[in-house]
Amino acid sequence: MNWTYDHTQLAIPKGREDDARAFWVGILGMTELPKPEALAGRGGLWLRAGEVDLHLGVEEPFSPARKAHPCFRVPDLDAIATRLVTEGHEVRWDTSLIDRRRFFTDDPFGNRVEFT
Repeated sequence: MNWTYDHTQLAIPKGREDDARAFWVGILGMTELPKPEALAGRGGLWLRAGEVDLHLGVEEPFSPARKAHPCFRVPDLDAIATRLVTEGHEVRWDTSLIDRRRFFTDDPFGNRVEFT
């Protein structure tokens, strides 16, 4: 089988797209993509950074993903961590894997996100 990665989806609460934009686009620097017309009325956002696509879909009732999470490999881990802390987001460094520098944070809705 020749599989390739397409996207990850996280849930967000209804009507909170502007908060999602502030975090994912404003702080983390992702680019918002236009959603297909057939899906645009559902709310949420489609985002991209490099070759990584992230879809934020509205879910009601909303419940954040506190364990399951996407992990993003970034070129400057310290810069992302500094940007998050500067903007008031907690960064939780994890040293349990000796061969990988990584940290966890939460988006504005409590979804767990990993950066390595």
